[in-house]
Amino acid sequence: MITGFVALYIFMLAAFTGYEIIGRVPTILHTPLMSGSNFVHGIVLVGAMVALGNADGFWETLIGFLGVALAAANVTGGYVVTERMLGMFKTSKD
Repeated sequence: MITGFVALYIFMLAAFTGYEIIGRVPTILHTPLMSGSNFVHGIVLVGAMVALGNADGFWETLIGFLGVALAAANVTGGYVVTERMLGMFKTSKD
Protein backbone atom coordinates (compact mmCIF):
# COMPACT_ATOMS: atom_id res chain seq x y z
CA MET A 1 0.00 0.00 0.00
CA ILE A 2 1.26 3.48 -0.85
CA THR A 3 1.55 5.87 2.08
CA GLY A 4 0.35 9.45 1.89
CA PHE A 5 3.81 10.96 1.55
CA VAL A 6 4.82 8.56 -1.23
CA ALA A 7 1.57 9.29 -3.10
CA LEU A 8 2.13 13.04 -2.68
CA TYR A 9 5.72 12.66 -3.91
CA ILE A 10 4.57 10.72 -7.00
CA PHE A 11 1.88 13.31 -7.69
CA MET A 12 4.36 16.19 -7.41
CA LEU A 13 6.83 14.45 -9.74
CA ALA A 14 4.08 13.72 -12.28
CA ALA A 15 2.80 17.31 -12.15
CA PHE A 16 6.29 18.78 -12.60
CA THR A 17 7.15 16.38 -15.41
CA GLY A 18 3.86 17.05 -17.20
CA TYR A 19 4.32 20.80 -16.90
CA GLU A 20 7.85 20.63 -18.30
CA ILE A 21 6.87 18.37 -21.19
CA ILE A 22 3.78 20.35 -22.19
CA GLY A 23 5.64 23.65 -21.88
CA ARG A 24 8.16 22.53 -24.50
CA VAL A 25 5.64 21.42 -27.13
CA PRO A 26 5.65 23.58 -30.29
CA THR A 27 2.40 25.35 -31.12
CA ILE A 28 1.81 23.32 -34.28
CA LEU A 29 1.65 20.09 -32.26
CA HIS A 30 -1.02 21.19 -29.77
CA THR A 31 -3.92 19.69 -31.77
CA PRO A 32 -2.40 16.19 -31.99
CA LEU A 33 -1.41 16.48 -28.34
CA MET A 34 -5.01 17.28 -27.40
CA SER A 35 -6.19 14.18 -29.25
CA GLY A 36 -3.66 12.06 -27.39
CA SER A 37 -4.63 13.56 -24.06
CA ASN A 38 -8.29 12.75 -24.76
CA PHE A 39 -7.25 9.11 -24.86
CA VAL A 40 -5.60 9.45 -21.45
CA HIS A 41 -8.66 11.20 -20.06
CA GLY A 42 -10.76 8.28 -21.25
CA ILE A 43 -8.58 5.98 -19.17
CA VAL A 44 -9.08 8.31 -16.19
CA LEU A 45 -12.84 8.02 -16.72
CA VAL A 46 -12.64 4.23 -16.70
CA GLY A 47 -10.56 4.37 -13.50
CA ALA A 48 -13.11 6.66 -11.87
CA MET A 49 -15.91 4.27 -12.81
CA VAL A 50 -13.98 1.36 -11.31
CA ALA A 51 -13.41 3.38 -8.12
CA LEU A 52 -17.12 4.23 -7.98
CA GLY A 53 -18.03 0.58 -8.49
CA ASN A 54 -15.84 -0.44 -5.53
CA ALA A 55 -17.12 2.29 -3.21
CA ASP A 56 -18.59 1.10 0.09
CA GLY A 57 -19.55 4.14 2.13
CA PHE A 58 -21.30 7.42 1.45
CA TRP A 59 -18.11 9.50 1.14
CA GLU A 60 -16.44 6.98 -1.14
CA THR A 61 -19.51 6.93 -3.36
CA LEU A 62 -19.67 10.72 -3.41
CA ILE A 63 -16.00 11.09 -4.31
CA GLY A 64 -16.33 8.36 -6.94
CA PHE A 65 -19.37 10.06 -8.45
CA LEU A 66 -17.56 13.40 -8.54
CA GLY A 67 -14.59 11.70 -10.18
CA VAL A 68 -16.79 10.17 -12.87
CA ALA A 69 -18.64 13.45 -13.47
CA LEU A 70 -15.46 15.52 -13.72
CA ALA A 71 -13.67 12.96 -15.89
CA ALA A 72 -16.66 12.76 -18.26
CA ALA A 73 -16.77 16.56 -18.50
CA ASN A 74 -13.04 16.61 -19.18
CA VAL A 75 -13.31 14.03 -21.98
CA THR A 76 -16.28 15.80 -23.56
CA GLY A 77 -14.62 19.21 -23.36
CA GLY A 78 -11.42 17.83 -24.83
CA TYR A 79 -13.21 16.45 -27.85
CA VAL A 80 -15.17 19.69 -28.34
CA VAL A 81 -11.98 21.76 -28.20
CA THR A 82 -10.17 19.38 -30.57
CA GLU A 83 -13.06 19.54 -33.05
CA ARG A 84 -13.02 23.34 -32.97
CA MET A 85 -9.26 23.44 -33.43
CA LEU A 86 -9.45 21.05 -36.39
CA GLY A 87 -12.26 23.15 -37.85
CA MET A 88 -9.91 26.11 -38.03
CA PHE A 89 -7.75 24.21 -40.54
CA LYS A 90 -10.60 23.41 -42.95
CA THR A 91 -10.84 25.44 -46.13
CA SER A 92 -14.11 27.17 -46.93
CA LYS A 93 -16.04 26.03 -50.03
CA ASP A 94 -17.29 29.55 -50.87
